[in-house]
Amino acid sequence: MNRKSIILSIKGFRLSKEEYSLIQNEKPWGIILFKRNIKNINQVKSLTIEIKKAMNDSLYPILIDEEGGRVSRLSNIFNTKKCTQYFFGNLFEKNKRIGENIYKEYLYLICKILNNTGININTIPVLDILKNKTHKIIGDRSYSKNLKTIKSLGRICINILNNYKIGSVSKHIPGHGCSNLDTHNNRAVVYDSYNDLLKNDFNAFKKNKSPFVMTAHIVYKKIDPLNVATHSEIVIKNIIRKKLTYKGLILSDDISMKALSKNLLFNAKKAIQSGCNLALYCGGDIKESRILLKGMKKIDDFTAKKTSEFYKFLR
Repeated sequence: MNRKSIILSIKGFRLSKEEYSLIQNEKPWGIILFKRNIKNINQVKSLTIEIKKAMNDSLYPILIDEEGGRVSRLSNIFNTKKCTQYFFGNLFEKNKRIGENIYKEYLYLICKILNNTGININTIPVLDILKNKTHKIIGDRSYSKNLKTIKSLGRICINILNNYKIGSVSKHIPGHGCSNLDTHNNRAVVYDSYNDLLKNDFNAFKKNKSPFVMTAHIVYKKIDPLNVATHSEIVIKNIIRKKLTYKGLILSDDISMKALSKNLLFNAKKAIQSGCNLALYCGGDIKESRILLKGMKKIDDFTAKKTSEFYKFLR
């Protein structure tokens, strides 16, 4: 499969000529959309058609980060300000049946919007455990402090998205709730013991059925004191693949976040070398995108196989 091992973002409501040409010629694995790319349903539909035309691929992966609450890219279409994962977790813990049904109805609505606009991957659920020390960057993006609630609602989310032919991306593997820093702005180091992490934070991702997961830019000091999980072969191969038995595609979190170095190509390459299958760039800068596409290798056989499986799922 002729694809580069990177997911890119774009600048505006339409593809520029340069973006169209770059996508057509260099073939990134997928494109992720943000609020800056979304005005209304018809506009998004036109944009996704244009992207798929550039790739000559009607099933081309187009992602969105639509969690609800603070992280809503569809806010120009649908107001999800109050629809945080914590809101649904709280409902579920008060009344399991009612909470589950309301959450399902919300997910149905989101999925229908995505189906109607040509988006086929959503980067949910967030499976990070909320703790007293958890940084507010996660906060109400988490379902709960309760591991059982997180796993139950995470399964519901993955299953509903599956039913609507939308790929889910569980994040931030192997767990961001144990960090008291925002990895958008800082290098976060977690000092929890290996056994505590395995029992709690990491456990939220065990036997995960999402076709994709997204890594945390966090250093787990007792496991790999030198590298964030995204850049740690120890974490990716020994924890995510072996201990958590994850068998799908591993995406990095955004390589332009300040938890990593300032060199985007270095960040992307190291993520792939460490065991990520795809690197994610959310900055939308055409010059940086060009450098990344020129510098990144094509996807490997495993990623191509899993991509083909995802295409079969979409049909």
